[in-house]
Amino acid sequence: MNLTKFLRRQSIEVTVGKTKIGGCNPIAVQSMTNTATADVAASVEQIERIADFGAPIVRLTAQGRAEGEAFAQIMPALRADGYNTAIVADIHFVPQIAAIAARYVDKVRINPGNYRTDSGELEALIEQCIERGVALRIGVNHGSLARHIVDSYGDTPQGMVASAMEFLRRCRAADFDQVVVSMKSSNTRVMVHAYRLLIEAMDSEDMHYPVHLGVTEAGNGIEGRIKSAVGIGALLADGIGDTIRVSLTEAPENEVPVAQLLVEHFASRSGEFTVEHPERYSPTVFSRRSNIQTPIVHSEVTEEFLVLDAVSQNPTAEWRAAILSLQSATQPVVIRREYSDSDITTLAVKAAADMGQLLLDGLADGVWIVAPQFSDSELEQIELNILQASRVRMSHTEYIACPSCGRTLYDIEGTLAQIKARTSHLKGLKIGVMGCIVNGPGEMADADYGYVGAAAGKITLYKGREVIERNIPQEQALDRLIEIIKENGDWVEC
Repeated sequence: MNLTKFLRRQSIEVTVGKTKIGGCNPIAVQSMTNTATADVAASVEQIERIADFGAPIVRLTAQGRAEGEAFAQIMPALRADGYNTAIVADIHFVPQIAAIAARYVDKVRINPGNYRTDSGELEALIEQCIERGVALRIGVNHGSLARHIVDSYGDTPQGMVASAMEFLRRCRAADFDQVVVSMKSSNTRVMVHAYRLLIEAMDSEDMHYPVHLGVTEAGNGIEGRIKSAVGIGALLADGIGDTIRVSLTEAPENEVPVAQLLVEHFASRSGEFTVEHPERYSPTVFSRRSNIQTPIVHSEVTEEFLVLDAVSQNPTAEWRAAILSLQSATQPVVIRREYSDSDITTLAVKAAADMGQLLLDGLADGVWIVAPQFSDSELEQIELNILQASRVRMSHTEYIACPSCGRTLYDIEGTLAQIKARTSHLKGLKIGVMGCIVNGPGEMADADYGYVGAAAGKITLYKGREVIERNIPQEQALDRLIEIIKENGDWVEC
């Protein structure tokens, strides 16, 4: 990591259909369908809609044989319509489906947590990928690590890295380098630390595979966009990332403009800065540098705080260098920047991407967005959302909500809206809203309560990691969730 200027990490080039990832290629944007993959017509229609929004890569779930075989029809239908969109099959639980999907698609995404180390299934898949020219994504998820990894490391960033490196070494042993890696989590701090640790581990073994960035279960609306921008932006600011997906609990095409905005925002990061105390910086261990326990927004700034304005084209590095060059190592600091954007969502994404890293790393103690075109209350709400997305201050209910895919067992977008309408006043509470059990219990592990699709029309409710009620009818689930919150003393009236 270069603390003085922006340098994009160098990686090898991976070919995914007609799209190139890594190397000297621009960062590629992608999204994922939420149709039933076996419904070929609906899936093709949605892929084409996502592609029309500007995503060159689209991923589809393949949880069973029917979904794996559906690619045999999806691929030619897309090509017949004139679309060269790179298609990725997403495999969970059943490694054998990867072998089916790999006959047709451009890339296969696998979860190491689903593979037995002694099965030979990975080596067989690698051989198949080499034969057909199919790329592979080793997609590690914080919420679904293999048992032997959890036993050794716990569900930690270190465990995520160990899981990825185990599989990368096996790819290298097979002389297969068309590999992309991801380290996803709904916790932005875990996500950023995992990627940084991964880069360190790969560098130590002379591995230079491209990486795919994303914050899982980011939610929807401006909160989901800010949370994604905090996590993805923190890494893009340091030149890490070759392809990205912004995961929103909305129509998948809505993800594309946000990802494109982030790519454009980090296309140019000029400026070089002096860092007098680099020894004060630890990119993979969180610690607060000052004694301020609750970071602040602009209306709370007092004389105790030093306000640092960033005026260069690389505000993240500018702030970091200034803070790491202060005479006092513990001086409380507020980072401030002026934005001229006329769209408040665009402003929010840019500010979150610029400021999030300083909060995730414990360097900054507050944020101050200057934008006279918006009201103080609007700007303060964005600042609070940035602090919450950075895991340093809880000011409102947080929803850990998956974006939905072909595995989703109910209308998650509509359900999330209903849950928000009933619970958004519960300050500081975390509620997981998950489409299925693939990542549900794991990714919402730090949530206070969970609402997870268990079967068609059935919901399982959680208190923390504990199942409270299984397979209750969906029409009863929200009322029952609220009853459970009340029973545990976490409910307050509006």
